[in-house]
Amino acid sequence: MSILVFRALWGMTGPLPEQMERIAAAGYDGIEAWPGAVTTIQAEFIRLVEAHQLKLIMAWNADRREDLAPVLNELASYHPIKINLHSGHDYFTHDEGCAFIEEALRLEDQIGIPVSHETHRGRIFYTPWDTLFYLQRFDTLKLTADYSHWVNVCERLPDDQAEALALANQRTIHVHGRVGYEEGPQVPDPSAPEYAYHLAWHEQQWEQIKQHRAAANDLPLTFTPEYGPPNYLHTLPHTNVPVADLWNVCLWGMNRARQVLG
Repeated sequence: MSILVFRALWGMTGPLPEQMERIAAAGYDGIEAWPGAVTTIQAEFIRLVEAHQLKLIMAWNADRREDLAPVLNELASYHPIKINLHSGHDYFTHDEGCAFIEEALRLEDQIGIPVSHETHRGRIFYTPWDTLFYLQRFDTLKLTADYSHWVNVCERLPDDQAEALALANQRTIHVHGRVGYEEGPQVPDPSAPEYAYHLAWHEQQWEQIKQHRAAANDLPLTFTPEYGPPNYLHTLPHTNVPVADLWNVCLWGMNRARQVLG
């Protein structure tokens, strides 16, 4: 097996036991969660994950350097296989960003769980060029590739950022497999033919990431088709009715990832 597919709890509704049952029955390998989504005591949450034979990735925000220790220690207490971090802010100077990353890498060594930093709007790694700056300075810095944000921020498929993409693909250990387009971080339905070009570009990056993980003897690749509810998911004017079914969109993303990357 070269890929493990996770279902984000983002957009899920109902009691946690029902969510876990539905995710497991659909064939996902694990869940990606954050502390706010854990609506029961931690021990019961971990028991539910294990009872359904699901793997766990935990994610959260660390806005400031001072936030890193409490956030990472809390996430590590769930015993996930990986931690995904929304890191810092886009307005950080390079000196502030470097100080943040130095502390994050120190704490990662301390907790003993791989920490990947998401390429996310509003965060340190919000553009390919800023991400390249930090990747070139920190050899052990790892990423969660959510390139839908880069497409949105750049307002183009950023092929003119080939150096940044190449190094980012090499350092990615987790993928948020959401397809973005020039004016937004989420196409309404990635199976729609009008977005075939965008889908193909994202899948090309994901395939390169998988090849790097294979070369590093770090398979299976972890992959979350992280499509979100409104307002990420488009809605009809005046009604707020979603234009697509989120569960089915994520399920399509799982099956497509296994078909293309598995």
